[in-house]
Amino acid sequence: MGAFHAYDIRGVWGEDWNLDIAYKVGYFVPQLLKADKVLVGRDCRISSDEIHDAVIRGINDAGADVYDIGLSSTPMVYFGTANYGFDASIQITASHNPAQYNGMKVSTTDAQAVGFDAGLGQIKAWIDEGKATPVAARRGNVYQKEILADYLAYMRKFVKDYSGLTIAMDLSNGMANLFAKDIFGTGGNIHYLFDTLDGRFPNHEPNPLIEKNCLPLEEKVRQVKADAGVIYDGDADRVMFVDERGTFISPDLMIALMGNYFVKERGLRGLVLQDIRSSKAVGEYLAPMGCEMRTWKVGRAFAAKKLREIDGVWGGELAGHYYFRDFFYSDSGLLASVILLNIVADLKKEGKTLSQAIARIVRYRNSGEINYRIEDKKGAMDAVKDYFMGREKATAFMDFDGYRVEFPDWWFNIRPSNTEPYLRFICEATSEKLLQEKISETDSILVNRFGGKRS
Repeated sequence: MGAFHAYDIRGVWGEDWNLDIAYKVGYFVPQLLKADKVLVGRDCRISSDEIHDAVIRGINDAGADVYDIGLSSTPMVYFGTANYGFDASIQITASHNPAQYNGMKVSTTDAQAVGFDAGLGQIKAWIDEGKATPVAARRGNVYQKEILADYLAYMRKFVKDYSGLTIAMDLSNGMANLFAKDIFGTGGNIHYLFDTLDGRFPNHEPNPLIEKNCLPLEEKVRQVKADAGVIYDGDADRVMFVDERGTFISPDLMIALMGNYFVKERGLRGLVLQDIRSSKAVGEYLAPMGCEMRTWKVGRAFAAKKLREIDGVWGGELAGHYYFRDFFYSDSGLLASVILLNIVADLKKEGKTLSQAIARIVRYRNSGEINYRIEDKKGAMDAVKDYFMGREKATAFMDFDGYRVEFPDWWFNIRPSNTEPYLRFICEATSEKLLQEKISETDSILVNRFGGKRS
């Protein structure tokens, strides 16, 4: 049962999981979350329809009612869960993974994430032990529920005037197609790519973190002389950006740029959340605005919970998730894009470009995430940590989600992926020379000593 992960259920459909597992997850969710009604949505993947039917049958057999919202982005399900007071919801999606994958994201009251430690592990245990699934004396019913209009109305509260902007937007044949044109319009100043729902993802995989998937958007930005490019992942909970030159912007830097909206425009100074891989430049940019950074684990199951705990104003991750107090402490690719395009519109009125704004944030040379396939992940992580900490005095050390170790002129994070068979390494330094030295030293440990293969 390799589909159960730290944040969600996800794997190759028909190999890592199947209809029997889908049915049983549906059956056990009401019991786990003590819910008599469950909100259910699904993405446009080819396999989502049959999974949807199995999940609903399981929920009904357990005696709970289903409120089916049909095709939806993942943040729409979060909105529906919190806005209408559901104690349980399931979104059928594999997010940014290729078309042959599918999965489920489970949430509870106020759209709080249900990860492996918060309940998915218990469901897996019940399935593994063959826990019975008797049909309830009173089977549940299915009700169709329309929420898109309410979702759009909620989002329009944040929208400003984009008429002065030229925008290129890649919808990735995914769930952003449900709302993008309603929010951003269809005038001559906005240019859409891959703006049909197609769960085969024929144009590119719905993962904007893979460089080649952003190439069509980057070319479109240059072609139409756009002020910014926007690209969503498959279920539209993540969003990433390209500047007016067609250059991809590291998503963590956009956490910093959002300070121009939350602090300068709305006066919301307070705590801001970043993940353990984020650039030091984010906190250094926001500190003079009166914001204080908090660093935490990667993944919605951790980040959304932490933002709620600290009552943070907003936060984000290197993977392009952005979380908002204004959105039930959950992530929304749509809200993030609305806010950041608001900022770009204001910049243009001031005669400034997006690339100029990002240049004011960037202070370090960054490696980007480097992936290694390694069997002994823990041993390799410890070896890298011990090597560098034995040679320099660290200024900061974090030992959650792998290790983050900071030194006066550079820092690194090394962590095992929760969803893929990789050990991930990222570092940042004050110069390119120092950055390459640290990458080379790490390579020597992970490749030469532990047989790791970079991919």
